[in-house]
Amino acid sequence: QVQLVESGGGLVQAGDSLRLSCKASGRSVSSEGVTWYRQAPGKERVFVAVIGHLGTTLYGDSVKGRFTISRDNATNTVYLQMNNLKPEDTAIYYCNLNMNWGQGTRVPVSS
Repeated sequence: QVQLVESGGGLVQAGDSLRLSCKASGRSVSSEGVTWYRQAPGKERVFVAVIGHLGTTLYGDSVKGRFTISRDNATNTVYLQMNNLKPEDTAIYYCNLNMNWGQGTRVPVSS
């Protein structure tokens, strides 16, 4: 059984940085891709970033150049480093592995 636990969210100001964590159990984060999504209030969940099993990364256009996805195989954790946060980054952030979702972590960004 795959379980994902996101953490690291919290209220920040525009321009701040934050690092989110997605700790997995039941499946290795290096065995297949792990994807970060986000869902803003009243909007659909959208793609943010993915790291493939070979380490290849891909980003959504709105976060390219500001966010970095990485993983630590030893702790079975995937990270999302978010720099220069903007109010439009306000959302609940979720990670996904093999169609399993975590509970999400909330990131409000004030202007």
